[in-house]
Amino acid sequence: MGTQTSIQTSEKPLGRDELAQLVARDIASGSFVNLGIGQPTLVSNYLTEDQNITLHTENGMLGMGPVAVDDEIDEDLINAGKIPVTELPGASYFHHADSFAIMRGGHLDICVLGAFQVSATGDLANWHTGAPDAIPAVGGAMDLATGAKDVFVMMTLLTRDGASKLVEQCTYPLTGVGCVTRVYTDKAVFLTGPDGVTVRETFGCTFEEIQELVPLSLKRAE
Repeated sequence: MGTQTSIQTSEKPLGRDELAQLVARDIASGSFVNLGIGQPTLVSNYLTEDQNITLHTENGMLGMGPVAVDDEIDEDLINAGKIPVTELPGASYFHHADSFAIMRGGHLDICVLGAFQVSATGDLANWHTGAPDAIPAVGGAMDLATGAKDVFVMMTLLTRDGASKLVEQCTYPLTGVGCVTRVYTDKAVFLTGPDGVTVRETFGCTFEEIQELVPLSLKRAE
């Protein structure tokens, strides 16, 4: 019987910036992309000029650049998460309704979102945990989840209590059904779809160790 090829590509779990760099590298050249609030905003810092990526933010901007620092900061120039950003040559601004028309009309190739849970079939839950004291905050996530051609999720694999956020079936209120195509976590990258979940690569752990952490049947990338 032949040995299986290792898919571990890092000796330790990835940090937030390392994960953002990986996501940026995986975005195809020429794509129109929306980066959600939280971890996904870091992706803008690692996109290269050669990729020719156009970033959209739901508060009405196309052509967003990296996060602004020091004297670049203009408090009137922010993304949807209220983080100061830069603008690239050719950037444009428009009404909120027009921005949502871009999202809902299928004009975005990829959106990168955070999540509380992702199911085995790509269901997304990222706006409410159901806790009595939690503040619901769906924003434009529903529109992005259903309107973008591909939905990438960035999240830690485990909760603070050690439970997997990748689950057989979401227990939190859904944002979108069957919409997630990839899940980027600190411990592994997962490909999701109707045929189940495939582990593309792992960080700081083996496939077998990932399988022990995640309560669903995983497939190994060939």
